[in-house]
Amino acid sequence: MFGFNPEKARKDFPILENMKGVYFDNACMSLRPKSVIEKMNEYYLQYPGCGGRSEHKISKRVGDEVANARREVKRLINALSDKEIVFTKNATEAINLVANGLKLKRGDEVIISDKEHNSNLLPWLKLKKKGIKVKVCESKADNTFNLKAFEKCFSKNTKIVSVVHISNLDGVENPIKDIIRVAHRKNVPVLLDACQSVPHKKIDVKSLDVDYMAFSGHKMLAPSGTGVLYAKKELLENLDSFIVGGGTVYDSTYEDYKPEEIPQRFEAGLQDYSGIIGLGVACRYLRKIGMKNIEGYERRLNKILTEELRMIVSIIGPEDAELRNGIFSFNVPGMKPLIAAKMLDGAGFYVRGGAHCVHSWFNKHEMEGCVRASFYFYNTEDEARRFVEAVKKIVKMVK
Repeated sequence: MFGFNPEKARKDFPILENMKGVYFDNACMSLRPKSVIEKMNEYYLQYPGCGGRSEHKISKRVGDEVANARREVKRLINALSDKEIVFTKNATEAINLVANGLKLKRGDEVIISDKEHNSNLLPWLKLKKKGIKVKVCESKADNTFNLKAFEKCFSKNTKIVSVVHISNLDGVENPIKDIIRVAHRKNVPVLLDACQSVPHKKIDVKSLDVDYMAFSGHKMLAPSGTGVLYAKKELLENLDSFIVGGGTVYDSTYEDYKPEEIPQRFEAGLQDYSGIIGLGVACRYLRKIGMKNIEGYERRLNKILTEELRMIVSIIGPEDAELRNGIFSFNVPGMKPLIAAKMLDGAGFYVRGGAHCVHSWFNKHEMEGCVRASFYFYNTEDEARRFVEAVKKIVKMVK
């Protein structure tokens, strides 16, 4: 039905062999397949050297493996060139590279949405100290993006739009093609926080015509400490280097230095080579499973929870499961979200409770947070149904 077998896929994840509970915290961090773990171990066991710095065989092997990983990322998102792929430690660093590399000046304006993760809010708020203005586009009543309000946010001083693609709060996907079309019509570039979209659906940066895009490896089967900044080649070449040091220059004197070519000029210091190499394997694994398969299957799991629980819990975001992708965020009436999350942990379900780094949204709505269950392709329909029963028991306890 979905073009792949979830039960078969589960066998690729060693941790699932002995895990007692059900892992529904994939929006925070995914599990890792054996192939990624083995490739990381291969680096430490066979060629644990510096990439691109020495002339010996080990160093060259590292360089080749990193270059291959860059090509795998390029293939996954359909970038034009592997020179458009910058390795970072996560999406947070990637967004900061753009925010601090644009050379914004006093009076310039940035547009964001009201559902941004702190990683796509704080880098811009910090720039307010330099006189940069941050405009927040308010969502509609159903928590979906308000395109009309967005168009009214622009002025002659708007320099960039920085928005989330799929919200980690509720799984709602913003109409990114329309957002990009509106921004480009006004000659304004767009930075996309794609942390919850690249791991879960087919992303084509050429088709989207997105200018910058940030995502993290730890949400897409890859090691912690890995991330990516994608940027169109001409934009990356004009972006100022926020962090400089070893590997970012090809020459220096006591007075000045000469920057390396892209993307290396943005990859300062020795890199997490095993992590980057593991990221490449994760990208290849996802392409093998099929991104459309993953997207459809996760929505099916969300539909199971939505149909069974919509009348007894308070769902964050639209009621339609199709609009919330693989994220089911909710509150149990009369119970604090952290208490509900702890009770679910006791019942064997690993979810997240709290503000999910979207404190601004919850503060605006005078809420403490919510419980979030988030899925991946290795979760099962049986797990979803068991989760439903666990939530029903908790709701009965409150009543």
